[in-house]
Amino acid sequence: MDGSLSFFELGVADTDKARTFYGQLFGWEFVDENAGATIETPNIPGGLHGGDPGASPYLFFRVSDLPAALERVRALGGDIGDYTSGEDEDTVLRFGRFQTCTDDQGSSFGLHQPPA
Repeated sequence: MDGSLSFFELGVADTDKARTFYGQLFGWEFVDENAGATIETPNIPGGLHGGDPGASPYLFFRVSDLPAALERVRALGGDIGDYTSGEDEDTVLRFGRFQTCTDDQGSSFGLHQPPA
């Protein structure tokens, strides 16, 4: 397992307002993706989705084998969250697989297996 920061996701109420705010604040560029957008940053790629007002940023850590990492999370007393991606093969080919989790104290984090 790698463990480096791999991807972040911002949940907001209004994606258009968020694009304006973060675009002006950081100079980020956005690429439309269905109901949200990917975020072009100078270092770590990101995503933006609406309908999630006041959400904390989602941080995803890189793993090479998502199923093995999920087994390890459970073995260490953590839990697997509600959000998962990887059902749509086009999305997997472009972005990889994502899974939210909580650690053994209930703190949220995500795991990301980048595309091959």
